Amino acid sequence: MAQVTPFPALRFTEKAGMPEQLTCPPYDIISEQQCRNYLEENPNNIIRLELPQGENCYQQAADTLKDWLNTGVLKQDEIDSFYIYQESFQIDGVPYQLKGVIGRVTLEEFEKGIILPHEETLSKAKEDRFNLMKATGCNFSQVYSLYHDEEGEITHLLNQASQGEPLVSFTATYEVTHSLWKCDDPQLIQQISRLFADKKLYIADGHHRYETALNYRNWLHEQGIGLEQDHPANKIMMMLVNMENPGLVVLPTHRIVRGLTEFSIDQIVDKAKENFEIAWFAEKEKAEHQMREEYVKYRTTFLLYHNHRYTLFTLKNPAIMDQVFPEKSKTYRNLDVAVLHSLILEKILGIDKENMAQQINLTYTRSKREAIQAVDSGEANCCVLLNPTRVEEIRDVATAGEKMPQKSTYFYPKLITGLVMNKIL
Repeated sequence: MAQVTPFPALRFTEKAGMPEQLTCPPYDIISEQQCRNYLEENPNNIIRLELPQGENCYQQAADTLKDWLNTGVLKQDEIDSFYIYQESFQIDGVPYQLKGVIGRVTLEEFEKGIILPHEETLSKAKEDRFNLMKATGCNFSQVYSLYHDEEGEITHLLNQASQGEPLVSFTATYEVTHSLWKCDDPQLIQQISRLFADKKLYIADGHHRYETALNYRNWLHEQGIGLEQDHPANKIMMMLVNMENPGLVVLPTHRIVRGLTEFSIDQIVDKAKENFEIAWFAEKEKAEHQMREEYVKYRTTFLLYHNHRYTLFTLKNPAIMDQVFPEKSKTYRNLDVAVLHSLILEKILGIDKENMAQQINLTYTRSKREAIQAVDSGEANCCVLLNPTRVEEIRDVATAGEKMPQKSTYFYPKLITGLVMNKIL
C-alpha cells in the first residue's frame, strides 16, 4: 500500500531569524496585505518562496531559493529523518493537541486506491503550483493526509520519537503552538515505514498540491528525469495524521451567494417546501442551536441568511437524493453540501457546477461573520451557514472513489508552512 519514507528536509538555519518570523499559514488563505506584513517582519519569510509576487514571480522564487542555499539561510539535513509535528490549540476554551509525522510518500494515481482524494479541485490553483514546482524543484509545504491506526501503533512510535525537547516550538497565528522533532533513529524509522505499508492514505488538505506533484513527476519523466524508483521526483512531502486522533477538528466552509439579478427568498422557500422543512429565526444563536440539534440527529440541514433573518432548511426525506445522485454512494447523497448544491443552488438558484468552479456567483469563507457581513453590506444576495463534514464521511466518500464538492471541508488548524521543505531537484 502506502510507501512512506524518511528524507533530509531543507530547513531554516539560525541565521535566517526566529521561526515564528519565518513561517506562515498556507498560501491560499493569505491576503496581499498579510504577505507584505510577513516580509516587513522578516524578509526571509517562507512566503517569498511559497507565494512569490510580481511579474516574474516563479523565477524570483527560484532565484531566492538558490540565494538562501548559497548564503546559509537554508540548509539541508544530512541524515534521512522523519519529522514529528504537533499543533496545540484551543477552540471555545477547550484544549486540543494534534500530532503527526512528516515524511516522503511515493506518488500514486488515485485509481490505484492507495492515496485517495475526497474533494474536487480548481484548475487555476493547479497551474500556479505547477509553475512554481517547475521553477524551484521543491515542495515548500506538505500535503495533509489521514490514515487508520485504531490500535495506535504508529501513534505510540511517534510519541516515543518526540519525548525530548523539540527542535522548534513557538506560538503563531490564532494562538496555535507549533512544535517539531526530528527522528533519525534507524530502528524507529524502519518500524514507522513498515506500519504504513498496509495503510491507505486519505488526503485531507492539499489536493491541488498532490495533483500538481503527479503532473510534475510526469513532466520530468518525459524529459528522462527521475525515472529511477527512489528519485525524489516520484514522491511528495506529506503530514500524516491518525484518523482516530482526538485533536482532529473539521470546521465548515460557508457559502456566499452574490451577483444574482433576480433573488427572492420567498420564491426559494416556496420551491424548497417540497423537499425541506422550513423554520425561521430572528436570532442567530437560536438558529444555530437548532441547526446543531439536527446535526446530532444526523439530519441534513443548513441555514440561509438574508435580510436579517435566518431560514433553516432541513431535508424531509433523504430518499430524494437517490434520484438526484443514483450513481453515488449513500454517504455522498447524505452530505449537507451535496444536498445544498443540488437541490438549492443548482435547481432553484441556477448556479451550475461550472459557475461554482469559477466562483462567479458563489464564494466560500470559514468565517460566519464575514459571510453575514457580506449580506448586510449588500455585497451578497444571501449566505448559507453549514455544519461541519464528519471525518467518517470524508473517509467513506474517498473509499468509494468519489469527490465531494470543492470546499466541503476545513481542517483546523491549518498546517504551518516553512518548518520543513522537500528538495526534489
